[in-house]
Amino acid sequence: MDNNDLKERDFEAYIEHWLLTDGGYTKGDQSTYDKERAIDLKTLVKFLRLTQTKKWELYEKKYGSQTEDRLYNVLQDKIHERGLIWVLRNGIDDLGFKFKLVYFEPASPLNEELNLKYSQNIMECTRQFAYSTQNHNTIDMVLSVNGIPVVALELKNQLTGQNVENSRHQWMNDRDQREEIFQFNHRILAYFGVDLYEAIMATELRGEKTFFMPFNQGSNGAGNVGGKGNPEAPEGKYTTCYLWERVLNRRMLLCLLQRYISRQEEERISIYKTKDGQIRQDKRKSVKIIFPRYHQLDVVEKLLTDTAEHGSGKNYLIQHSAGSGKSNSIAWVAYRLGALQNADLKPMFNCVFVITDRRVLNSQLQNTILGFDHVDGTVDTVKDSDPSTKLRNLINDDNSRIIICTLHRFPLIYKEVNKNTGKRYALIVDEAHSSQTGKAAEKMKAALADTDEALREMAAMQDIAEEELEKQRDEIMDTLLAQGQHNNLSFYAFTATPKPKTLRTFGVCTHQDIDPTKCRYEAFHTYSMLQAIEEGFIKDVLLSYTPYGVSYEITKRITEDPEYEETPATKAVKAFHDNHQHVIDKKCAIIVEKFREVTLPAMQGKAKATGLLRCASTCSLFGQSELSGRRIHRDGHELYA
Repeated sequence: MDNNDLKERDFEAYIEHWLLTDGGYTKGDQSTYDKERAIDLKTLVKFLRLTQTKKWELYEKKYGSQTEDRLYNVLQDKIHERGLIWVLRNGIDDLGFKFKLVYFEPASPLNEELNLKYSQNIMECTRQFAYSTQNHNTIDMVLSVNGIPVVALELKNQLTGQNVENSRHQWMNDRDQREEIFQFNHRILAYFGVDLYEAIMATELRGEKTFFMPFNQGSNGAGNVGGKGNPEAPEGKYTTCYLWERVLNRRMLLCLLQRYISRQEEERISIYKTKDGQIRQDKRKSVKIIFPRYHQLDVVEKLLTDTAEHGSGKNYLIQHSAGSGKSNSIAWVAYRLGALQNADLKPMFNCVFVITDRRVLNSQLQNTILGFDHVDGTVDTVKDSDPSTKLRNLINDDNSRIIICTLHRFPLIYKEVNKNTGKRYALIVDEAHSSQTGKAAEKMKAALADTDEALREMAAMQDIAEEELEKQRDEIMDTLLAQGQHNNLSFYAFTATPKPKTLRTFGVCTHQDIDPTKCRYEAFHTYSMLQAIEEGFIKDVLLSYTPYGVSYEITKRITEDPEYEETPATKAVKAFHDNHQHVIDKKCAIIVEKFREVTLPAMQGKAKATGLLRCASTCSLFGQSELSGRRIHRDGHELYA
């Protein structure tokens, strides 16, 4: 079949056909769909009667002809209270009658009863979905789970003069978010716009304020260096076929509902500039649904697959740019690794550590991971105020599935950790820079390594001066210990900017098949800065880059013109030029004032600046003696000063 034949197909019909034949769905029938209630109760009851027969019979005996109305009212009350995501995962309880609304894939393939119930989920695909009692509008395609619509798609075809932008406009302007089916976290959880070449996705309809994210692989395919968009389609397929084949098939959609889609609550600090030039801030809480972007879903699934195949003892480098949603990716990886089983159906790892070398990022990761649904007691955090013995006890007690802490905790307790013979650990390292290859990281590996010799070696390092250790670091990096290549330790290192040492430590050796004498180290998975820029998640700072010299000359000319008022940033630049004492302090003042006065307003507050500022001249800006690690939110974005 050539591409001309492909383009002549009916795009919607092709997707429906694939979902019904290879995707695991059945054809939806709207004859029993209740538009006002936005649910197909007949299908839901069919599922309950099929999977929870005895319980449903008792329920019917109790409520008689009012059974379906009772079921709907209890379901709706719980959705209003906790949201659809929670209800799908936890079910409902009506005076002792507990019903599951969906059965997720069981951890063990040996549990025949749960596997049967998992197969009995009623997954429906419905084209031209009529959803409203107020109009005759239809949605191109809706995917439902046991009568509850959860995913909606508007499908556009360039050959008919439409593209993904038409679907964006349709979702924003032609769909009333007040309808029950579009209520936030009540029914549909993901809204897609798809054409022959591009895909976008949103989790909430808010009219013109609806925010759509690109849902593309990247120009060179997921996990590879490239820009926005998608690679060319495989022969005989559409470019966007990855969406229904890898994301919306029956198994993956149920996996998304069980393990990925999340309701998150966060506090935002909005920073704004008043008319008199003063900087003010307002705090407010926001709630949103997190649905993984394609590269996030791809990296988690690939890491799980590779780990399941090779077992513990392997290193992985994930090179994801700023704007990639790294904290959520780490949270998903942590939870999935914590539940991963080996061939003997036992946990692959005794514990998963989430580690960062910066306290502010540790707090951020703790909030993100704890914000995901989890069983109480499975996630433990070691905060700055906690004694170091807490981390030691958590490791030795072997009860925690996930432990979140800073790297610098390990040097304090590594000698006290019990021998870990036979135990396996996954270590997710955030911002894997050179500090993870230094003294603290070496002690971390010693604390968890399955060898007494490693403990003795690291204990001896206590007496080595830091300066001497720096000289020996390159040599240490060539040893087994510094490389972290223990059979019981698996490293998952996330960073946007890996250094050569980081690549050698965590990267994959490639190109040896071309030249056996050479080894090029690459990341296991990449979301490039180019893709992040082109997709609009970060700005290309080089487009507005101004060297200090040019900035000073411009400032000098402005100050010589009496029509211009001298600003704090101008004063800071002049101070740097006129007084060379405390040069570092002056540079810090210039950077901060420039950001406050120019960059922040220009970016409408949606900006992130990273750096390490330790300068007395800027202390008054934030009221502290040292700015290192200070974090400020602005509309969901962070400023690290």
